[in-house]
Amino acid sequence: MIDVQINDAEVEAHFAELSRRLSDMSKPMQDIALGLRDTTEDRFFQGVSPEGFAWAANTEATLARKSDIRPLFGGSGAGLALHSSIFANSGPDYAEVGTNKVQAAVMHYGAKKGAFGQTTDQVPIPFGDIPARPFLGLSEIDRTNIAETVREWLEDVEGS
Repeated sequence: MIDVQINDAEVEAHFAELSRRLSDMSKPMQDIALGLRDTTEDRFFQGVSPEGFAWAANTEATLARKSDIRPLFGGSGAGLALHSSIFANSGPDYAEVGTNKVQAAVMHYGAKKGAFGQTTDQVPIPFGDIPARPFLGLSEIDRTNIAETVREWLEDVEGS
C-alpha cells in the first residue's frame, strides 16, 4: 500500500473552506422543501398519491355535504382547505413538508367508520369509511429534483 500525505497549507485551506461550505446546506434544503411543497400541491389538483395512484372518489354521502367534487377539496369546518395548508420548512440540515390540519392523518392514511368512537347522539366518528388518500411523500420526480438540486449546489460550492 502506498500512503501519501500532503502537508501543504494552500491545499489544507481549500479543504477547510470546502468543509465549511458543506456544513451549511440551508440553500439546497430550502430549494428542496419549496419544490416538495409545490409537487405536493400539484398532486392535490391531480388527485394522485406520490406514487401516481389516483385517489378514491368521494362517496355520495360526502358529495352531498360539499361543493367541490374533488377528494380532499372543499367541505366545511376542519375539512376546508387541506390542500392550501401545505407548508415547507428547512434549515441547514433538513427539509420538511407537511400540514398542521388535524384531519390530515386521517385523509392520508384513511379510517374505518367509528374508528374514533361516537358522538353523544351515537353517530359514529367518522360517519363512514374514509379511504386512504396519500398526499405526502416523495414521487420519482421529487427524487430526481432533489438529486439535481444537490448536484447543482455541489457544483456551485466546488466552483466558487
